[in-house]
Amino acid sequence: RKEKTTMSDNLIESNKVVLIGKIVSDFEYSHTVFGEDFYGVLIEVPRLSENVDQLPIIISERLLTDQNFAQGDKVYIKGQLRSYNKKIEDKSKLILNIFAKDIEPYDENSDEKSNPNYIYLDGYICKPTVYRETPFGREICDILLAVNRMYNKSDYIPCITWGRNARYAKNIEVGNHLKIWGRIQSRKYEKKFLDGQVIEKIAYEVSISKLAKVDDEENDYLGVEEE
Repeated sequence: RKEKTTMSDNLIESNKVVLIGKIVSDFEYSHTVFGEDFYGVLIEVPRLSENVDQLPIIISERLLTDQNFAQGDKVYIKGQLRSYNKKIEDKSKLILNIFAKDIEPYDENSDEKSNPNYIYLDGYICKPTVYRETPFGREICDILLAVNRMYNKSDYIPCITWGRNARYAKNIEVGNHLKIWGRIQSRKYEKKFLDGQVIEKIAYEVSISKLAKVDDEENDYLGVEEE
């Protein structure tokens, strides 16, 4: 017998993150919601290259009650990539965090957890895509995806893609329905101020490995794999 899928089930399934990484910071208090404390921590996730991504995790005290994690521990995390706007000097800045729904010690013998950095998003284009080429001729396209969340909220997720996917994505219009598969990456950049001061900052985005445009009426998929 086929089980009925509810709207809340669809919203939970539209934003899925799986990470395997090493804790590289202490747990620091973040905020309290309805009497429940949340903490922030950084985990380091390896890439296929020698580089690593340091990703911010927000986690409830309830998930930490029976577990004693410390720096250096390798963990397996399931959750969602969420955004919120933070006011900084009268400007609104989009902040991204991985909201952990589950955390456990990583089992090195588990075949099911072989992909260390996976994200799946189902959402809608909410601003025009930005296509460009690097000085070396590499094609890039930036996408801002709005992913619905429960309680009439949405997360706004910056995504980036290259090559054939970039050429495909540059023609996608605002309001189009997309499904995206990829990984979460951190990117360092320098911000220069009028007084000459330079500060290194970190941005987070989804690096797309596969995307599909969805026809809501026919549930038809269009898309290409990344080169």
